[in-house]
Amino acid sequence: MSKSNPSDIKVAVPTPGAFAGLKALNLQVFVMIAAIIVIMLFFTWMTDGSYLSARNVSNLLRQTAITGILAVGMVFVIISAEIDLSVGSMMGLLGGVAAIFDVWLGWPLPLTVAVTLVLGLVLGAWNGWWVAYRKVPSFIVTLAGMLAFRGILIGITNGTTVSPTSAAMSQIGQSYLSDSIGFTIGVVGLLAFVAWQWRGRMRRQAMGLASPASTSVVGRQALTAVIVLGAIWLLNDYRGVPTPVLLLALLLLGGMFMATRTAFGRRIYAIGGNLEAARLSGINVERTKLAVFAINGLMVAIAGLILSSRLGAGSPSAGNIAELDAIAACVIGGTSLAGGIGSVAGAVMGAFIMASLDNGMSMMDVPTFWQYIVKGGILLLAVWMDSATKRRA
Repeated sequence: MSKSNPSDIKVAVPTPGAFAGLKALNLQVFVMIAAIIVIMLFFTWMTDGSYLSARNVSNLLRQTAITGILAVGMVFVIISAEIDLSVGSMMGLLGGVAAIFDVWLGWPLPLTVAVTLVLGLVLGAWNGWWVAYRKVPSFIVTLAGMLAFRGILIGITNGTTVSPTSAAMSQIGQSYLSDSIGFTIGVVGLLAFVAWQWRGRMRRQAMGLASPASTSVVGRQALTAVIVLGAIWLLNDYRGVPTPVLLLALLLLGGMFMATRTAFGRRIYAIGGNLEAARLSGINVERTKLAVFAINGLMVAIAGLILSSRLGAGSPSAGNIAELDAIAACVIGGTSLAGGIGSVAGAVMGAFIMASLDNGMSMMDVPTFWQYIVKGGILLLAVWMDSATKRRA
């Protein structure tokens, strides 16, 4: 089965394998939607309706935001046939550094945010340089980073919690949008998303490429509008749309655009699908992989800022095993660990499934050890389904 169909390669003729891959992707999307519905119905029943209360949905989406943002960066790393095990420790380090800037040094918020984001880019590029130019396996490079970044965090904080963060810093992870602003952003975002999809469909038709039926497109867009506006209405019944959820939505749209509408995104799929073919087609593999890891570092920095802001502190243990949640979200969302296959939307949906399970089991007072067992079983099931789908294709 062809894993990618990048426009950089000279000949891009649709093949039966490509259509099989499209069908498999659609199947995975429907399976995830069905899984979300089943999870929500089950926990709603078990908690006598409390699971779908406005307050809990708000908390659930805030939980999703951090893992979802990590997944937006991680999905590109995995699509390029690499892995990053350092994101949890890197998130803890960058969140701790941001807390130090805010609490100990008293820096203004814009400077704290800017420096933290730059540090995220640098740390991500550091990982990418070793992988792309020194040819060290990403598993080893990022495993070393996981240990080193955690050690640096413990060292610079002296093993203590850095708190409390300022009121300005806390706004990043604890604030909410007003009702009117939330609805306005939702409507404008939906209109832009619909226009973007129709423009892409018209371009495909103009080039003579296969495109979905208009009724199918309208149906999906209507369902998306109902879900988005319904969620905003429910969130407004509590305090409004949480700021981290808005950030996740913006990064989700940005990641989807980069993956599907840019030459850079097509290069990532090409590299993960067939490294040598991508190199022979003129793609600068090393530079692309370096950029992928740098972007991942930027996503980690944003997640780190949200985490420290939400906790009101920088902790030496922050971000522990967060990399596993991000990887699991990508895999559950249909990303292949072999590279070349995956989507940003699927990864964020996977993050939502993970957060839904955590939230629901916590509300039911399920012991922690059972929560880990259930999440591990679901991850194994997702990988098995991915492998079974490929064998049938």
